[in-house]
Amino acid sequence: MAHPSQLGFQDAASPVMEELLHFHDHALMIVLLISTLVLYILLLMVSTKLTNKYILDSQEIEIVWTILPAAILILIALPSLRILYLMDEVNDPHLTVKAMGHQWYWSYEYTDYEDLAFDSYMVPTQDLTPGQFRLLETDHRMVVPMESPVRVLVSAEDVLHSWAVPALGIKMDAVPGRLNQTAFIASRPGVFYGQCSEICGANHSFMPIVVEAVPLEHFENWSSIMLEDA
Repeated sequence: MAHPSQLGFQDAASPVMEELLHFHDHALMIVLLISTLVLYILLLMVSTKLTNKYILDSQEIEIVWTILPAAILILIALPSLRILYLMDEVNDPHLTVKAMGHQWYWSYEYTDYEDLAFDSYMVPTQDLTPGQFRLLETDHRMVVPMESPVRVLVSAEDVLHSWAVPALGIKMDAVPGRLNQTAFIASRPGVFYGQCSEICGANHSFMPIVVEAVPLEHFENWSSIMLEDA
């Protein structure tokens, strides 16, 4: 959950988000080193009047400033590509949930169950109870078992939407007429908040996403109750 004055990412709740945090630190360190070097050279040029008027051509310098940036780009690209493939990988999911975007709410269908489907609307501000978050709470949460691979099929009924949960490292576009998929493993129990991340109309900011990860036994109890009420 994000908090005021937060500068970094939310705490990771999935292996993919853990990888993204490590990559962020890796890339930020490289950027910091380059920025420090550039700043040092600029300060050196400003603070001294000494100049070298005789270097008109230098093969050694040209080789260095060609090979060094290429090596830096490779150091950034290789872990980035690895994470990209990890995010697209969907292996033997234990649960499949179809998330459908509407103006302006989400509907969820658990395709492994015959009649387990519901709509998820934002809780109005006047109906919030103490401890709930404004513009983030929903009347029905997407409940999933923790430490189990979950596949999410994402699409839209009307216009472009985007199903995003930062703590899980997920952001998948919901396109009308197209079925996209993503997957995650919730590594710890908790409630994880997200929002539609594609401008989709007047109430774009009023269609939150709430994913609740629970132990498998609690998920089975929840699904049994939902099926009885269906």
